[in-house]
Amino acid sequence: MFSRFHAAALAVAFVTSLASSALFAQEFPARPITIIVPQPPGGGTDIITRIVGHQLSEQLKQPVVIENRPGAGTVVGSAAAAHASPDGYTLLAGLTANMAVNPSLFKKLAYDPVRDFTPVGMMAEFPFVLVVSKNFPAQSVKELIALAKAKPGEINFASAGIGTGQHLSGELFKLMSGANLTHVPYRGASAAYTDVIAGRTPVFFDNLASALGQIKAGTVRPLAVTGNERSPLLPNVPTVAEAGVPGYQNYVWFGLWAPKKTPRPIVEKIYAQVRKAVAAPAVKQRILADAGVPMDMPLADIEPYVKAEIAKWANVVKRAHISVK
Repeated sequence: MFSRFHAAALAVAFVTSLASSALFAQEFPARPITIIVPQPPGGGTDIITRIVGHQLSEQLKQPVVIENRPGAGTVVGSAAAAHASPDGYTLLAGLTANMAVNPSLFKKLAYDPVRDFTPVGMMAEFPFVLVVSKNFPAQSVKELIALAKAKPGEINFASAGIGTGQHLSGELFKLMSGANLTHVPYRGASAAYTDVIAGRTPVFFDNLASALGQIKAGTVRPLAVTGNERSPLLPNVPTVAEAGVPGYQNYVWFGLWAPKKTPRPIVEKIYAQVRKAVAAPAVKQRILADAGVPMDMPLADIEPYVKAEIAKWANVVKRAHISVK
């Protein structure tokens, strides 16, 4: 029989637990923090994580170690982070791919973005840009759509591989515009540009950061950016939405996640520091210079946002019949 004594004991245990978590949060961090990046060094995820990580290290007065653990389309590093100790000392660099796309892209996934992780802050989002080879006849998004409808399946669009942001950007465009384009996957953006520039695969949705060099060199022409607003780096280039596909928007976004059972006081402390780091002038300037937009999203809004993104890309993957082995 449940007695008053048991009730009192539970109450004491609960209060003691809260006090312990609060004390732990006050002392955190007492040693280096590791951020697992589930992609190779030098890529976008690695770069943005190192920028923010360096600032976090200065703020927290502790080393922030970036550990690259690529493999299986971000699965290896993400799964490792999911099974790390929930103490705030191991975080995951999450992005659209591993936190929103993988659940529908892989039949069996070694982690669950919602079940296994707690968000601790967003860092930045980067739009894509729709570019075409310089001699491609379409001069606008509307002309591209009309041309694709007039020649169904005859116009190719490139990607950096099946299931990548470039691929999904194109598939979303097809679904929302009715343009019948044929997908041609390559092993990375550099390989794709060889055929895009030559006109063999004339259409490409690439990350704006990596496409800027080609655009400035005049090897490709930008038709539209995929963000909600025009990019200050390409002020004369419209968004896809204003150019003829209402409601279209797509970013690759980046944030930090902790294992699910990380104490709430620790989560809130990390979130406050991440938010402060992203707002730091040096970090903000780097993000903007690299064609990104700093993200200042309330902690309570991050998980609902990710759930909405999971649903969005699940729909695209299903309707476009995308699968990976």
